[in-house]
Amino acid sequence: MKKELVMGIDGGTEGVRVGIYDLSGKQVGMGITGYKTYHPNPGWAEQDPNEWWSALVNSVRQAMSQAGVNKEQIIGLSLDTTCPTMVLCKNDGTPLRRALMWMDLRAHEEADMISRSGHDALKYNGYGKVSPEWMPCKVLWLKRNEPALYESADKILDYSDWYTYKLTGRHTGSISTTTYRWYYNEEEGGVPRHFYESIGLDDVFEKLPQDIYKLGELVGGLTRETAEELGLSEGTPVARGGVDALNGMIGLGVVQAGKLALITGSSHNVYALTDKQVHAKEIMGSFPNALVPGLRLVEAGQSSSGSTIKWFRTNFCKDLEYIANQKNVNVYDLLNHEAAQIQPGSEGLIVLDYWQGNRSPHVDPNVRGMISGLSLKHGREHIYRAIIEGIAYGTDYNIRNFRKNGIATTEVYAAGGATNSKLFMQIHADVSNIAINIPEDNQVACLGSAILASVAAGAYQNIEEAVSNMVRFKSEIIEPNQENHEKYQLYAEQYRKAYPQFHNWMWENTLIHNSIIEYGKNTKVNQLDLVGGLK
Repeated sequence: MKKELVMGIDGGTEGVRVGIYDLSGKQVGMGITGYKTYHPNPGWAEQDPNEWWSALVNSVRQAMSQAGVNKEQIIGLSLDTTCPTMVLCKNDGTPLRRALMWMDLRAHEEADMISRSGHDALKYNGYGKVSPEWMPCKVLWLKRNEPALYESADKILDYSDWYTYKLTGRHTGSISTTTYRWYYNEEEGGVPRHFYESIGLDDVFEKLPQDIYKLGELVGGLTRETAEELGLSEGTPVARGGVDALNGMIGLGVVQAGKLALITGSSHNVYALTDKQVHAKEIMGSFPNALVPGLRLVEAGQSSSGSTIKWFRTNFCKDLEYIANQKNVNVYDLLNHEAAQIQPGSEGLIVLDYWQGNRSPHVDPNVRGMISGLSLKHGREHIYRAIIEGIAYGTDYNIRNFRKNGIATTEVYAAGGATNSKLFMQIHADVSNIAINIPEDNQVACLGSAILASVAAGAYQNIEEAVSNMVRFKSEIIEPNQENHEKYQLYAEQYRKAYPQFHNWMWENTLIHNSIIEYGKNTKVNQLDLVGGLK
């Protein structure tokens, strides 16, 4: 009897991964193909959907070859992608332009306008600032700046919608993407028509997917043409997927209230599920039914975590790079060894992890990173450890805000690049006094999509049953060190005090810098006069 397998597709920022899993969650094959990101202007980020597709075909064939299986063994597939990454296309899926990626920030004027609207839909932003990353901001920018393309578009789809159409020939939306970044609320009638009308998108509704599917719900089977191109069987069940990070929660087993998912990478994202309706300035959400029916998703995040550590390595560790190459070890292992010799608190250093602004809880893109407490005694190892501690203080701040709003968090389930550093994870555990669980398979988004596929294929009745059979963790749980936790409390408190103390100064500094750059394009500027004019 041939083993039944499921396929999980993860359309990420850098490329697409395709994992093949058995029904116990064991990975038997993986394919990875990159694609380009285009930056026509500062703050802009675009990708070509045609490159997404060719990358998917290549990754599927890679994974099938590595697994050494035949197409009849694949009983279902599902997917996740970045979100919101928006595609203007015709009814047949033909893109009209490159997609606006999730990280594209060109719609800042539209975001400011929407933020000032005061509409009740802004409760999902904590009644605070709206990010230009969100779907209505992007679509409104397209309507204002590329009206001919906007008008000629039959469909406006998120990345996962476009992939799903290409696989099945059906235009559908996901409860995950629409609730998470489109202001969709299943309990309140779906798309908030009055909100969209009030911001100038009264003509968008016919362009959006009309049929919204739950995660793991069967959309249809692979079309003949697509199956031939991918090397799979026609009619293979396709389950509705959605947001990469949310499918990652499923791959981490975070499908009940009380658990917290920490998804690490260039940034840190923390998610939890609750049965309470929560709308607060410090958090985003709560998003009803975005992951599993009956529970609400809450979110917080840090704009730069792994990216800040990479910045430090790139700019200040050339000698360690050479030593690492000579010893055939990872440079981060050397950095972690150095930092592990330093006591908690990095001998008085506190880092504000604002290299790319603050996402939560302050939603402030204008603040910047800071290192406080430097003396001639401090070396590279102090600063490296202080950066890790600063990121941990920021994560702890978000966990505290969850708890302040009645969202219980008793354990952390972490995935991503940071979990490769035991020091990084131990500092997180010590600062927040919370245990951290690490999965055996770190490709949690792929696994989460495979879990959805197993549900649509009928192998399991629901997501929770599939998770209990397919998600496994390393035996070693990272427990907090109580002595270190006590030492960290004063430093974490100082971290929390820093934003109200310094944000006005940071804003002024950023404004001065940007003004000098802009003014200096045309004429020389007297900086003292400029500073005086800003006051």
